[in-house]
This record gives sequence, structure tokens and C-alpha cells, in this order.
Amino acid sequence: MGIFDVILMSFLVILALAVAFTRDLLAAAMIFSVYSLVMAITFVRLQAPDVALTEATVGAGITTILFVVAIIKTTRREEDE
Repeated sequence: MGIFDVILMSFLVILALAVAFTRDLLAAAMIFSVYSLVMAITFVRLQAPDVALTEATVGAGITTILFVVAIIKTTRREEDE
């Protein structure tokens, strides 16, 4: 396992925690998109290009678009201070 693989795995853990603790839904959707792209790179490194292509199109593409459209269609409630 090379240093690049360790960096990728560390970045995946950081992104997963960022998605879990982000309160803004749009920001969480964008972080999740980056997470999916890093997963696709990881699959390419593992010599699974078919899985990487599927992860990139479904995870980073279609899922992100669906999340953003759903967030836009819902109303935001402001917290009372």
C-alpha cells in the first residue's frame, strides 16, 4: 500500500465525517459528491474500472443531482433566535 493510497483512505474518512457533521444540506450533498469521486479514484487504483465508472456516474452524478433538486424543492426553516 503506497502513500497515495493512505492519503486517499484518510481523505475518505475525513469526507465521511464532514458529511455526517455538516448541518447545511446543500454543503453535505456537495461533500458527498466529492466523496463519491474519491471512491471512484480508489476503485481505479484497485484496478476495478467498471466499478469506478459506475460510482462516478451514479454516486457523483445522478445522486448529487437528485439531492440538490430535492433540497431546492423543499423550503428552509430558519432557526428562531
